[in-house]
Amino acid sequence: MPNRAPTYYAWLSVFTSLVTIGLKFGAWWITGSVGLLSDAIEGFVNIAAALVALAVLTYAAQAPDREHNFGHDKAQYFSSGIEGALIFVAAVAIIWSAVPRLVDPHPIEQIGIGIVLSIFATIANAWCAWIMLRAARAHRSITLEADARHLLTDVWTTLGVVVGVSLAAFTGWNVLDPLIAIGVALQIVWTGWELVNRSFHGLMDRSIPDDELAIVHEILDRVCQQGGDFHNLRTRQAGAKHYIDVHVLIPGAMSLQAAHDLSESLEAEIHARLPHAEVLVHLEPIEDPRSWDDPAKPKK
Repeated sequence: MPNRAPTYYAWLSVFTSLVTIGLKFGAWWITGSVGLLSDAIEGFVNIAAALVALAVLTYAAQAPDREHNFGHDKAQYFSSGIEGALIFVAAVAIIWSAVPRLVDPHPIEQIGIGIVLSIFATIANAWCAWIMLRAARAHRSITLEADARHLLTDVWTTLGVVVGVSLAAFTGWNVLDPLIAIGVALQIVWTGWELVNRSFHGLMDRSIPDDELAIVHEILDRVCQQGGDFHNLRTRQAGAKHYIDVHVLIPGAMSLQAAHDLSESLEAEIHARLPHAEVLVHLEPIEDPRSWDDPAKPKK
């Protein structure tokens, strides 16, 4: 299934969110539990996040054009940022609905049917999240990963609500119900913060991961062993794409053909090890002092 287009999984998330929100609101309607209501309210965030993911993945899939020479992959960071913001809105709505019940606790009714409906919703979310995480790894998509991890958070949230609501019903401590709802709100705020923070770093052109950077250094170090050198290595992430830019210093007497072959072989080897990376090698004569002019002087 990971071979399908990323938008397929966004549609799957939309469908699953519609099913689960119906089950969760059914559980709240039957029981009157504000804890289950808080879980249902988060379902609106799931739907909104899935729709945003669908729109962003559709846009990101467009080919590079005159105004976007490097493609549209970076749009994926907006999706996870928007999802994080929506989670904050859901948390406020949950607390708003829970506070009155904290002041005036109500008994929970028909708890058995409500729990069964919530468990069915949890199974649907867990299944969808598992599929989307596999697809996120295959497509290197932060949008799919963010949506999947949000669904997994929803799974744990629902399980916590089910346990808490059950305790409230069987012990008669009705105040547990709104307390659980507030706990859910605080927990999903942390998830929202993580998504917003990750989106911020993505939009700031963060360097590629250390393990991938080590592969690039391993390949470039061979140039040094052959009498050359390299510097001004710069990398950045943009959605599923990684970009690598490096200056390689070679003997000035090397022929244009040999220099070109070296550049092509370096780019091909890096791309073979990191298929999602685009590599740009800038060749310079090692004897020319201007070749070493590197104001930033990043360390190798």
